[in-house]
Amino acid sequence: MAHVSTGTTRTDLVPAFREALARCIDPGGEVGLQLAIYQDSKLVVDMWAGIADVTTGRVVAADTLFPTFSVIKAVTAVALHVQAERGLVEYDAPVARYWPEFAANGKDRMTVRHVLQHRSGIWQMPEDVTPETMADYDWMVGAIARLTPIFEPGTRNGYQSYTFGWIVAEIVRRTDLARRPFFKFVQDEILRPLGINDLWIGLPAAEHARVARLVNAPPRDLPPDAPPLRAIPLNVGTSEDIFGRTDIRKACIPGAGGMTTAPCMARFFAMLANGGALDGVRLLSEARVQDFSIARPDADQPDDVHGIPLRIGAGFWTGGNTQPTNLARLIGKNTRAIGHPGAGGSLAWADSDARLGVSICHNRMFVPPNPGLDPIRAAITESFGVD
Repeated sequence: MAHVSTGTTRTDLVPAFREALARCIDPGGEVGLQLAIYQDSKLVVDMWAGIADVTTGRVVAADTLFPTFSVIKAVTAVALHVQAERGLVEYDAPVARYWPEFAANGKDRMTVRHVLQHRSGIWQMPEDVTPETMADYDWMVGAIARLTPIFEPGTRNGYQSYTFGWIVAEIVRRTDLARRPFFKFVQDEILRPLGINDLWIGLPAAEHARVARLVNAPPRDLPPDAPPLRAIPLNVGTSEDIFGRTDIRKACIPGAGGMTTAPCMARFFAMLANGGALDGVRLLSEARVQDFSIARPDADQPDDVHGIPLRIGAGFWTGGNTQPTNLARLIGKNTRAIGHPGAGGSLAWADSDARLGVSICHNRMFVPPNPGLDPIRAAITESFGVD
């Protein structure tokens, strides 16, 4: 059985979760992972196991940083919601009100809400994107501002795998009275107030040695014009070849470039599980957070990119999704729970009924669904009574 290391973990929870993580690795097929769970404002599970770098044998440690891919969209979305809380952004206003250049090519009536709900119609990446240009924030927002919607905004659902991040981040940047770079805003207004010091959107070079090396998933047999490959082109895909690059790790990629530890991401979701506040620091009103679980229109219809129905609210996926996604397997049936999956199987969620903030970080890239994480779901059900 795989060795599992334990940090700050409630004594009565150690046996169940130690066994769960060991089973995720053998027979579950995971390589390296971290699990963290907050209940109310306390860290009650902090465990890690496995190999961080299969080429060197480096083991996962408490401070190993994992690429989380789209899980970071939750942090990016909250940055925008903070601006809405302050009266600086209106959800039903056109994006172009805050970013005039964005109105080009039929996007003048696209609203902030359309973007948050993945109903904008610009889920495709610019055709001439390269790893070098993806690492250039200004190039990306300029290219996205020139895109033409694939469908009329607000009429269909199409998951914005990469584009979501730059659109939301640029709205935040342009409505920030101090005009800070996006990640500086996130640090100042979200992370530092919550006491989170190891979550990054643009990782300093000095920290790169701590990053877990990805184990790539098998290539998918899709035609080049398939929606998933237009949303995430192969030349900028979610692989070690791309996200292990120094320039990509250092770049601000707000929809897919997050690096963190499980306890840091779980603490962020604990704030959401506690209605927008944690340890006396309130970022969002409880009513606003409750609205995040309201599913978008036509949530029962197949998403144009994923090809299956997805319950998505205002920047978050919700519980109660019956489709074969990693988040659906882990988050459960509670439609009031909110979370976000990431490419390859990383995920995090907030359950406001049980006051749980949960984060799973790992480095083996799976094609969903990934049953290897099922032991964690079973341990959560057993330990916290969450269905």
